[in-house]
Amino acid sequence: MSEIGSAPPTRGLTRNVVVLGIVSLLTDISSEMTLTLLPLFLANDLGARTAIIGLVEGLSETTAGVTRIFSGWFSDLWGKRKGLTIVGYGLSAISKPFLYFATVWPTVLGVRFMDRLGKGIRTSPRDALIADSSAEGRRGLAFGFHRAADSAGAFIGLGAAALIIYLTQRNAILLVSESYRQLVLYAMIPGFVGVIVLALFVRERARRRNPNAQPPRLSFRDLDVRFRIFIAIIIIFTLGNSSDAFLVLRAQDLGLSVFHITLALVLFNAVYMVISTPAGALSDRWGRTRVISASWLLYTVVYLGFGLARTGGHIWVLFALYGVYYGMSEGTARALVGDVVREDQRGTAYGIYNAAVSVTVLPAGLIAGALWQGVGKWPGFGAHAPFLFGSVMSLLALVLLLAWLPTARIGQPRTTETRT
Repeated sequence: MSEIGSAPPTRGLTRNVVVLGIVSLLTDISSEMTLTLLPLFLANDLGARTAIIGLVEGLSETTAGVTRIFSGWFSDLWGKRKGLTIVGYGLSAISKPFLYFATVWPTVLGVRFMDRLGKGIRTSPRDALIADSSAEGRRGLAFGFHRAADSAGAFIGLGAAALIIYLTQRNAILLVSESYRQLVLYAMIPGFVGVIVLALFVRERARRRNPNAQPPRLSFRDLDVRFRIFIAIIIIFTLGNSSDAFLVLRAQDLGLSVFHITLALVLFNAVYMVISTPAGALSDRWGRTRVISASWLLYTVVYLGFGLARTGGHIWVLFALYGVYYGMSEGTARALVGDVVREDQRGTAYGIYNAAVSVTVLPAGLIAGALWQGVGKWPGFGAHAPFLFGSVMSLLALVLLLAWLPTARIGQPRTTETRT
C-alpha cells in the first residue's frame, strides 16, 4: 500500500493557489510587524508577567480554534469558501490598528481576540479552497508554496520592523512603546491591500454536488480514521509547542536586543520560506508522514537546544533550524488532511485540525508560563523549563506517529464522492 500523499505529480500551481499565496504574503507582512514583537510590548511596556502573556496568546489562539471548526463546516454546508475567507481577513485587518492605542494588557487581549477571530473565520475555508484548487498529486506542492509565500511576507514584515526598530531605538534591550506604535501604523497598509487582492482575484471553485446527498454533518466520527488518529497525535505534540512568544522572550533572556531578536526572526522566516515549497513537493513523492516525522525529530532537537542554550549566539543557529522544522511540517500536515478526507468534508476537517492546534495552545501556554515563572521555590523551573518540556512532548508525539498512523492506512484516501 502506498504512503499517504505519494501520488505522482500531474500539473503545477493554479491561479487560486498563487493569488491566495499573495494574500497571505501581504497579510503576514502586517501581522509580523505588529504581533511578533507583541510579547515584548506586553512585558517591557505594559509590565505583563509571563503567565499573563501565556494567557493572552493561549486564549487568543483558542478563540481562533473554536471558530475554525464552525467556519470550516459552514463552508462545506454552504458549498462556498471565498466569502468567509474575505470576512476573516477583513476582520484581522480592521482590528490590528487598535494596538496603537493600547496602554493596558486587557486592551491587547481584546485586539488579539478580534484578530484571532478573523483568523479563525478564514483559515479553514482558505485551506479547503487551496486543497480543492490543487491537483491530487500536487497538493503538497500547493500547500508548500502557500507556506513559502506566507513566510516571505513574514520575512519582509520583520525586515521592515527591524529597520524601524533600528532607526527609532538602535540596540536597546527593551522595546520602546513609541517604536512599537510606529510598527502598527505602517502595518495597516499591506493588511488592507491583501483583503482587496483576495476580493478581486480569487475565484470561487465550482463544486459538483449530488442532489441526493445529505448536508454535511459537523461530526468527528464521520471523518476518516487516519485523520482522527493524526488529530490525537497533533494534540499531544502541541501541548509542548505553546507559542513562539516564548522563543522571543528566551532570546531576550539570553541578552539579545530587540533589534537582534527581530533579525533572528528574519533569519527564521528566510529559512522557512526557502524550505517550504521543496519540502511540500518532497512529501508528494516521499510521503507525508515521513516528512512530518523528520520535522518533529528536528523540533525535538531544537527545543532541547533552546532549553540548554547559554549565550545569545546559540539563538541564531536555533532559529535557523526552527525555520527548517516549520518549512517541513506546516504545509505537509495540511496536505495530509486534504488527502485523507472527502472533498465535501474538507472544510470541516480543516476546521477540526486547526482547532485542535489552536485550542491546545491555551493549556500549552499556561503550562509554559508556569514552568518559566516557577511555582514557589521548586527546583527545575525557569526560562529553560518550557523548552525541555516541549522537547519531551514532541518526542512522545513522534513515537506515536510512527507507531499508530501506519495501522490506520485502511485503503487509499477516500474519493470525492458525497455520501448518500
